[in-house]
Amino acid sequence: MATSTGEKSLIVSFGEMLIDFVPTVSGVSLAEAPGFIKAPGGAPANVAIAVSRLGGRAAFVGKLGDDEFGHMLAGILKQNGVSAEGINFDTGARTALAFVTLRSDGEREFMFYRNPSADMLLRPDELNLDLIKSAKVFHYGSISLIVEPCRSAHLKAMEVAKEAGALLSYDPNLRLPLWPSKEEAKKQILSIWDKAEVIKVSDEELMFLTGSDNVDDETALSLWHDNLKLLLVTLGEKGCNYYTKSFRGSVDPFHVNAVDTTGAGDSYVGALLCNFVDDRSVLEDEARLREVLRFANACGAITTTKKGAIPALPTESEVQSLLNGN
Repeated sequence: MATSTGEKSLIVSFGEMLIDFVPTVSGVSLAEAPGFIKAPGGAPANVAIAVSRLGGRAAFVGKLGDDEFGHMLAGILKQNGVSAEGINFDTGARTALAFVTLRSDGEREFMFYRNPSADMLLRPDELNLDLIKSAKVFHYGSISLIVEPCRSAHLKAMEVAKEAGALLSYDPNLRLPLWPSKEEAKKQILSIWDKAEVIKVSDEELMFLTGSDNVDDETALSLWHDNLKLLLVTLGEKGCNYYTKSFRGSVDPFHVNAVDTTGAGDSYVGALLCNFVDDRSVLEDEARLREVLRFANACGAITTTKKGAIPALPTESEVQSLLNGN
């Protein structure tokens, strides 16, 4: 990476930022929870902060409510070194909320309050196009595809970024409760599939999108398309599989004591993007790519060892100490 922040290439993350309300006690239902702690979240925002915490340059594009929570979230982005130039505030809609239950194994269940929330109301004419055009990598999920006008804003932002030469990165980040139906979720997630050059899916998302019970190479490669440079399948505590035009393989996980899996995938994506934003040739060099994926696996693992996504996202020195200790 370049040494001074001014020289670093920009990673722009597009989509939703919200507040997760996480129970003070793990392993209970929402109804049984004695209390909740508010934790800022939203996958695209987590990715932007993950990038910044690792020393990269990041901006977030999205819409928040013109309310205390919305301004709090914008403040958290700025405190974490993420540019907030792409944020709009909606005076008529609230910032999205999600109540999250942590099962005893650290996995999550969600209940969302979005009817509609500000992030869903971002319009194409509100996009900061200059910021989007300056991105070297443009990263997004699929939640912004669920309803208009945000869907049109998402498609416009992708198009503008691509025309300006950005690499498109996609993590569908499936949240089924937000979609009208499973069929609609699959259809819309796949509707922009062939645009992205880097795609990361979890093992569960792979099975959902392919209808298969397997997470083998054949299943993964059924999602391959000609524009892709890298397809990643994350396997939680089993590491990850990678696929390119020329090679494929798997990278082992780091074993840690997982407390909360929130943000682990976003941390992994942030680490990945940071490591090729200035040098895309990494994607064609298997030895270097494996090093990057080992680094990304370490980031994801560290993120599971603390509650909440953003507080748990690691710095480069924390990642290096885990890498050196193994």
